Amino acid sequence: MSFRGMLREMKGEVGAISRRGLLRPRTPSVRRVAAVAPEEATRQGCCWAELPPELLREVLARVEEAEPRWPRRRDVVACAGVCRTWRGVVKEIVRVPAESGKLTFPISVKQPGPRDAPMKCFIRRNRTTQTYYLYIGLTDALTDDGKFLLAARKGHRPTCTEYLISLDRSDTSRGSHACIGKLRSNFLRTKFTVYDAHPPHAAAGFSNRWSAGNYPVSHVHYELNVLGSRGPRRMRCVMHSIPVSAIEQGGTAPTQTGFPSSNDNSSASLPFFKSKSCRMDSFTAPLSIQDQEESKLVLKNKSPRWHEHLQCWCLNFHGRVTVASVKNFQLVATDESAPTNQEHDNTTLQFGKIGKDLFTMDYRYPLSAFQAFAICLSSFDTKLACE
Repeated sequence: MSFRGMLREMKGEVGAISRRGLLRPRTPSVRRVAAVAPEEATRQGCCWAELPPELLREVLARVEEAEPRWPRRRDVVACAGVCRTWRGVVKEIVRVPAESGKLTFPISVKQPGPRDAPMKCFIRRNRTTQTYYLYIGLTDALTDDGKFLLAARKGHRPTCTEYLISLDRSDTSRGSHACIGKLRSNFLRTKFTVYDAHPPHAAAGFSNRWSAGNYPVSHVHYELNVLGSRGPRRMRCVMHSIPVSAIEQGGTAPTQTGFPSSNDNSSASLPFFKSKSCRMDSFTAPLSIQDQEESKLVLKNKSPRWHEHLQCWCLNFHGRVTVASVKNFQLVATDESAPTNQEHDNTTLQFGKIGKDLFTMDYRYPLSAFQAFAICLSSFDTKLACE
C-alpha cells in the first residue's frame, strides 16, 4: 500500500470515530444538572420543616399516641426520618420504655423496661447456627411473628463460652459496629459476666482499665450442685450498673439516651473486642467510686415449691411457660443487708420454655432488654456442676 493510501485509510478511521461521538466535546449540561439537583432536593425537603411548630408537634404527638405497639410503631420511626426538625420533635415526644412501656428506637434495648407491667418478649433458638434471636411480642399470644430486637451467636473457646450480642440479625461477627455487648463464662460455666460495648450512663466511676468497649455491667453466678442433690438451679445476679435504690419507691436506674457517635474520640467509640489485652479477670475487678458509695442491685431466682401430685418443682409463670425445663427461672430483687434476706414480690425477669426451640422472656424495670437477654443466654449453657 502506498503512503497516500495509508493516509486516506487513517483519515477514514478518524472520521468514523468522530461520527460516533467519541471525540465530540462534552457539554457542561450534565455537570450543571448534577450540581443543581441537590439544591432542588433540599428546597423540596424544607417544605416539611416549614410547618408551624405547634401544628407539627400536635400531628406527631397524635401519631405517637395512636401507635401502641409494632408493626404500626414503625410509622413513628418513619416520622423521625423525614428531616432534622421532625427528628428533634419526635425525640422529645417519644418517652423512655420505663414511662411509656413502648420500644421505639434501637437505644430502647439499652433502657430500663416499664415499671407497671412486664415487657413480654420471646427467644427463638437455632441449633444449627448456634444463634439466638430476641423478639417483642406483637400480640398477647405466646407465639406470633414478633418484632426483632437482638441477636446473639454462641462461640466456644477452650476456657470459656462467649455470646456476641448484636442489633443486626445477619451480622454477629466479632468487631462489628452492630455488636452492643457480650456474655462470657468461666471454665466450669458457673460464672458469667455481661459486658457492655458502651459505658453505662452516668457511670464515671468505671475504671479506665476497662477499655475498648469492655464494660462489665453484671455478673451471673450459678451455685455448684453436683448431681442435683440440692434441688433446682440456684442463681445470683449482681447488677453493677444499677443501684439497689432503683427498685424503691421513686428510685431511678441509669438510662442511656443514645449510642456514642462514630466520630467520638472517647474509648466508647473503639471497636468492640479490638484488643486481646482487655481480657481480664472480671471477678477480681476493683470497686468503682459509685460501687463504694451505694450497694448494687442483687437478683436471685425465686425458690420453687415441690408438687406432690406432679412430683416436680413448680413455679407460677401465669400461663407464660408451658414446658418443664431446668432452664426455667424467675428473678426477684433481694435485700442482702436485711437479716432475713427479704425478697421483693414483683418478678423482675422470668424465662421459660414453651416449645422445642422457643422460650418466653418477660422483664421489667430496672432491667433493660439487653441485660435481660444476656442473663437468659447464660441459662442455655450446659452446666455439668449444677445439674
